[in-house]
Parts: sequence; C-alpha cells; structure tokens
Amino acid sequence: MTQQEVIRAACVGQPFREVAGDGFSLGGFVWQHAEPDPQRAVVIINAATSVRCRFYSRFADYLYAHGFDVLTYDYRGIGESRPTSLRGFAASWSDWGAVDFEAMLGRARREFAGQPIDVVGHSFGGCALALAPTATQVRRVVTMGAQFAYWRDYALGQRLQLLAKWHVAMPLLTRLYGYFPGKRLGWMEDTPAGVVRDWTTRTHRYELRPSGQGLGRLPAGGGKAAILAISLTDDPFGTVAAIERLLGYFEQSRRVHLRISPREIGEREVGHFAFFHSRFEARLWPIALGWLRQGEVSTEAPGTLIQAPL
Repeated sequence: MTQQEVIRAACVGQPFREVAGDGFSLGGFVWQHAEPDPQRAVVIINAATSVRCRFYSRFADYLYAHGFDVLTYDYRGIGESRPTSLRGFAASWSDWGAVDFEAMLGRARREFAGQPIDVVGHSFGGCALALAPTATQVRRVVTMGAQFAYWRDYALGQRLQLLAKWHVAMPLLTRLYGYFPGKRLGWMEDTPAGVVRDWTTRTHRYELRPSGQGLGRLPAGGGKAAILAISLTDDPFGTVAAIERLLGYFEQSRRVHLRISPREIGEREVGHFAFFHSRFEARLWPIALGWLRQGEVSTEAPGTLIQAPL
C-alpha cells in the first residue's frame, strides 16, 4: 500500500455536534490529523439540498489522505441534524447558509486555529458560501454544479419535466404532508417546508426568494476567495447559465468556470451527483485537489475554461 492508502485505511470520520448561533444542534463528521499544522488547510464540505453529508465521506477520505483536515455536516432538518419530526419544523435555505454553515466556519476557526479554511460546495452548497457572514475569511473554493434552481436555467430538453417534478409536484406534496417526503419517493432526503418554498419559487434572483427577502445582493459574497466552479455538460441543473448566475454574486472573487464533457473522461454520463462517486477519484478529484492546493487548474485537466461573468 502507498502512504496515502495507509492513511486512508486508518481514517474514519469522527462524529461531532456543533451548536449553531440560534441554539440548534448540528451533526457532522471530522477528519483531523493528529498534529496541528498552520500550513494545512481545513476543508468544509457544503452538501447539496437534502443530500446527507455521508454521501461525501469518500471524497473527504481522499482530501484527508492528501493532507487536509475535513469537516462534513448536515444542514438542519437533514440526516445527522434531523429533529424528531419535520412537520412544522422551521428551516430555509438562508438558515442553512447564514446559520448552519456559519456555525461550521466558527468550529473551523476554533478547532483548527490559524489554519486556512477552504470550502467545497455541491449544488446549493455553493450558494451557502455567499450567505455566511464570516465566509469572507475563506481562502479557496471548489463548487460542483453550484446554482439555486432557477427553472429557466435548467437544460432545455429536460426543463418541462424538471419544472413539473420540482416546482409543481414537490410543493403540492409538501403542502399535503407539512414537509417534503422525498425519502419515501426515492428522490432525496425528506426536506423542511421552508427549504421547499425557497427552492420552488420561480425567480431569477436569490434575494427574491422567501427567506432571501431584504438581503439585497448576497451579503458575504464569499469575500475574495478564489473560486473554481466545475460543471458537467450533462448536468440538467448545472447549465452554463445556472452556474454563471450564481458566480455573478461573487463580485470580488477570482472566478474560474471549468466545463467538462463526460466524453472527455471516457464516460457516457456524470450528471449532477456522480462527481463525488469514488470511481472518479483518478479522473475528476485531482482537479479539485489541485485548486485547493495551489489555486490553479492543471493544463492537463479535462474540460474547457469559460470566462467568468463580469
């Protein structure tokens, strides 16, 4: 076994609880090296909407084996942070970013004092970055398919199908049950009603969604963090328009958009979720690793670099 394989075999994410600023207890897992190192970054992984943090464990193993400390966590209402009942449970996308992700930033500063803080954001997890007040302290960011579900940005060939599923069926079922019963449908995890309201509001601006009222432009904007936005050409959510709509909020950041076709890595499809599957460890994960280490995209990386929005 190589040294990295030995490190990974010995690593298991350790559970933790973190109390957010409003008193809500969040659950997550930490991969932490025995000795502190001010040169070692700690990476916080922000999940997609209603995807459990356990989904990212193999990717966290990979980052840990390559020298990072890593935090994964579940937003309130999901997985390790789910209350006894979701019926009537108050939670929104803005809560997930401004309170829950903010709590993880606080934990990173406390438990990994003096270390740089990096972020990996999947789907909504990239938007969460812009909502946390102290995200201005983040050094580097990698996002995957990051957007906030404006329906007109969905891939043209699937737009009506996705509109019917996520913007018609989902809110109707949420109204019936008091939360979205996604798990029994096999769509995703059960989801708080407030998050569904944010997701299904058909507006092109985040601040016009229910929990975004009064925000104006997203307040933190991720500060001046260097952002690599990765998208796949077969991701019906992460179209060029959707990715760049979110990137437009990060006005002070250096932004790079890498657009990858599955064919360029010998695959027929990757979509919105498979980037984090371990079969892409050798073909896609090094792109994220290189950015987190050096803030650059290797000239050998697949895909096309797209000019970031002004």
